[in-house]
Amino acid sequence: DGLYRELELPLVPVLSAMECTGIKVDGHQLQSMSQELSSRILQIEEKAYELIGERINLASPKQLAHHFFEKLGYPVIKKTKTGASTDHSVLEVLAKDYELPRVILEHRMLSKLKSTYVDALQRDINPKTGRIHTSYNQSGTATGRLSSTSPNLQNIPIRTEDGKRIRAAFVPEDGNVLIAGDYSQIELRLLAHFCEDEAFIEAFVQGEDIHSRTAQEILTNGAPPSADARRKAKAINFGIIYGLSDFGLSRQLEIPRAEAKEYIEMYFARYPKIRHFLDKSIADATSLGYATTLCGRRRYIPNLDSKNKNLRQAGERVAMNTPIQGSAADLIKMAMLKVHSRLQHKEFKAKLLLQVHDELVLEAPTDEKDSVIEMLREEMVNVINL
Repeated sequence: DGLYRELELPLVPVLSAMECTGIKVDGHQLQSMSQELSSRILQIEEKAYELIGERINLASPKQLAHHFFEKLGYPVIKKTKTGASTDHSVLEVLAKDYELPRVILEHRMLSKLKSTYVDALQRDINPKTGRIHTSYNQSGTATGRLSSTSPNLQNIPIRTEDGKRIRAAFVPEDGNVLIAGDYSQIELRLLAHFCEDEAFIEAFVQGEDIHSRTAQEILTNGAPPSADARRKAKAINFGIIYGLSDFGLSRQLEIPRAEAKEYIEMYFARYPKIRHFLDKSIADATSLGYATTLCGRRRYIPNLDSKNKNLRQAGERVAMNTPIQGSAADLIKMAMLKVHSRLQHKEFKAKLLLQVHDELVLEAPTDEKDSVIEMLREEMVNVINL
């Protein structure tokens, strides 16, 4: 009841205002990017036809499978009901040894970028406002996170150069700036708060890089970690939150399963309170039938007493993850209420535009930039005392 009345209902006018405001998008920038992607895709197609020796439909899994496994003799990695698979995971494995799968992967990635983002976003620009007005759904996810549709503005790619260029098409009005406030590693901070593990808490209090700290604690015997050791530690830190098994970790890091199992055991030996918290999360959810978040949001987990081992383990992963991911969702919603409330007090002309998981995006007149940043930091940091 408290969650409903104090968090979700007050959020309705905030989301409504955000949807009405929208965010400006430079359609010309997207248009020229679309043309450039078309020519790159054509070049990649020609290269693929050259490697195959004839022109086929590169989007047809059946034709690709025929050429990969029958004509070119590639090893079959995975089978489906209709025959050998050519899905993304299969192409990634084959791409280590063969050029053609690498080319097909690039073709798929660029085609998806063009159709899903570059072309679709142009159609979503409102001709009257020049802005995109997404729709937020408060009840669309099991974790309590907001989802965004028509279009989904929460999954615009960022890791690739092309993804960054798509993001760069989101622009402020003249005389304004876009400001983004992002919670840093909020799920790991919540884990530290819930499990009260001294070493974990200390790393955050000292402002250390938590992944380097973890690498140093369990992978390098106290020596400064390499970039690769930090990458492994990061996979372990986040994997633990999501209930990753030794099998899952071994696949992610491409290491033997025994090595992955050893890493997980070392992790829990170093941070026993994390193990205790995760076990308790499963036990509590099993006895209650649901897991809860900081604000009392419930997620019912019927699979916890299933006779089917796979279903039960999936339920256990949900029980471990819900208090953390669900509380992160509560936290950003609480921050949105606080920030919106400050913006309503007429001291600012700035507006809240978007929420992208752990991040809030605002648009502010250039002369308000510093004061809005200060307000955003103040409200987001003090929303709850962990």
